[in-house]
Amino acid sequence: MTTTPYEVAVRAEAELGEGPTWDAAAGRLLWIDILGCRVHTYDPVTGRRTVRRTEQHVGAVKPRAGGGLVLNLRDGIGLLDPDGTFRWLHHEPVPGRRANDAAVAPDGALWAGTMRYDEAPGGGTLSRVTGDGTVGLVLDDVAVSNGTGWSPDGRLLYYIDSPTRRVDVFDYADGRASGRRTLAEIEDGAGFPDGLTVDADGCVWVALWQGSAVRRYTPEGRLDRVIELPVPLVTACAFGGAGLSDLYITTARTGLTEPAALAGSVFVVPEAGKGLAQPAFAG
Repeated sequence: MTTTPYEVAVRAEAELGEGPTWDAAAGRLLWIDILGCRVHTYDPVTGRRTVRRTEQHVGAVKPRAGGGLVLNLRDGIGLLDPDGTFRWLHHEPVPGRRANDAAVAPDGALWAGTMRYDEAPGGGTLSRVTGDGTVGLVLDDVAVSNGTGWSPDGRLLYYIDSPTRRVDVFDYADGRASGRRTLAEIEDGAGFPDGLTVDADGCVWVALWQGSAVRRYTPEGRLDRVIELPVPLVTACAFGGAGLSDLYITTARTGLTEPAALAGSVFVVPEAGKGLAQPAFAG
């Protein structure tokens, strides 16, 4: 097991930085501040950054196949057209509940998670949303729906419900998940698993909330690499850059009485590995 150095990609003070996603068509990183109601972009070549404010808490943002963005918002799934026009694809407000992490499946569907603000067990869900707005409930007994990703061959789905302290794996076929089992467990004192990404070797990289680190697990569930960071609330990770070799890592500062100077920033580990090209949302 090796420890890997990092760099600061974007110095920021995001309250709850989350959801890094490489937008290959635009050559930029997308990321969000959930509680700050902001969608950020970052171009690592030019250094250009943009910020767009959302009208409510935003759990995830992903590129759309035809241009624009899909947003996992507090009250449902929204679409931003390339000209900036917003519209709802699926509107389903639930008092006390908000959106959280999401991922796009190999078939272009959005797997969108939710959670209650009080993180009550069973208060969250994981749903599959197709491009035409059809919603199918996948899991209805979730506390904090988080990291979701697929193996390189698309036959396995990895998933995290953070309070379980597990990274779970399902068999995946035809838009359905089955055979849930445990890939890895996070030991007491090491934090809680949050966002994840899968690399071209099928290894699963897991951000550790309250754990100051990102870990990589092999397809067999063996821990073989650790990236230690100078902030406790590490939220998510994703490969980006022209060669998908740089690992971007988001962090948070919410609830910290004396946050470190870099809490809420985006970190990067250059040449960390080889990521997988991510499909765009089909809507």
